[in-house]
Amino acid sequence: MGGPHIYLKREDLNHTGAHKINNAVAQALLAKRLGKKRIIAETGAGQHGVATATVCARFGLQCVIYMGAQDMERQALNVFRMRLLGAEVRAVHSGTATLKDATSEAIRDWVTNVESTHYILGSVAGPHPYPMMVREFHAVIGKETRKQALEKWGGKPDVLVACVGGGSNAMGLFHEFVDDKDVRLIGIEAAGFGLDSGKHAATLTKGEIGVLHGAMSYLLQDEDGQIVEPHSISAGLDYPGVGPEHSFLKDIGRAEYYSITDEEALEAFKRLSRLEGIIPALETSHAIAYLEKLCPTLPDGTKVVLNCSGRGDKDVQTAIKHLEL
Repeated sequence: MGGPHIYLKREDLNHTGAHKINNAVAQALLAKRLGKKRIIAETGAGQHGVATATVCARFGLQCVIYMGAQDMERQALNVFRMRLLGAEVRAVHSGTATLKDATSEAIRDWVTNVESTHYILGSVAGPHPYPMMVREFHAVIGKETRKQALEKWGGKPDVLVACVGGGSNAMGLFHEFVDDKDVRLIGIEAAGFGLDSGKHAATLTKGEIGVLHGAMSYLLQDEDGQIVEPHSISAGLDYPGVGPEHSFLKDIGRAEYYSITDEEALEAFKRLSRLEGIIPALETSHAIAYLEKLCPTLPDGTKVVLNCSGRGDKDVQTAIKHLEL
């Protein structure tokens, strides 16, 4: 067969349905070691919240999840899962009531209750050592990819593709290959209604350098340095910042970052479901959609690994409103 060969790294098959469990288990063990009894976390799509609630149930820890009220509405299934697992889910109504605001509330809680509480931050964002720590806990994604590629075709991938919100699944995939200069690293952000619409979450494409949640990185901000509210159909990409290491990889030219609109992501959501029988998360669908643009530019036989970061049952209610089947 001609054309590139596309492989899916199936993080959606993890317990709880996404890559998020890698980090949640490791940080829960860390919290136990630190003697903390209470865990807090922020969540956008709800996948990190579900993973955190799951490990808290397993390890007998009190769990509070902060989630934007708008995200709670569009991810109602995951809200129920978290509550079923014994977590208290606190709605955040400030700002746009999405991921940024949930993160701000979680940080407020953390600094107030630091003696008893460990904050399981869900992405490679936030203050040091979180970006490094979360990256290390997700690095298993890239390590498995290297090992499995060697078993499958006796070499390395040529191209790695992953969606980027805060950037944890992408960093988990990329980190193992940063020193392999012959492997292209491609991150896909949310273009929302389009890059010129002002309604997007394409931080690395359109952002400026600033400080948010304790990290200096590219941010969506106005001339006064105030955060511009992002938009994406995908709750997990709806963040006005990005992990500082992604900003570094962009600046040194090691990784490439592009963006995909809501509409393109919805089409990819449908396409993978029909071609492979895999319903992907809307976050993952952004990366899948970019294959339409990428593949025609690649030589035959190019090995592309795409991180299928989460499953899409959480997004079916959102898709119903937008897709005509």
